[in-house]
Amino acid sequence: MIKISLNGEQLSFDEAPTLAQLIESQNIPLYFIAVERNGELVEGDPKKCVLEDGDTLEIARFVGGG
Repeated sequence: MIKISLNGEQLSFDEAPTLAQLIESQNIPLYFIAVERNGELVEGDPKKCVLEDGDTLEIARFVGGG
C-alpha cells in the first residue's frame, strides 16, 4: 500500500502512481499548476515521475486576473 499526502490530505494506492495519474485521479488539469514534492519543485514530464510511499505533495494552481 502506497500512502501519499496531497495538500495535507492522505491518499492510499495499491501501486505507486505516476504524478500524472495522481493529478488525473483528483480531476486537476495538468496545465497551469506547480507541484512541489518533498519540498522541491517537480520539473519535467509528470507521466515519468513515479511517486513513492511517504511522498508529500503540494499542488498550486495559477489563476489569472486583472
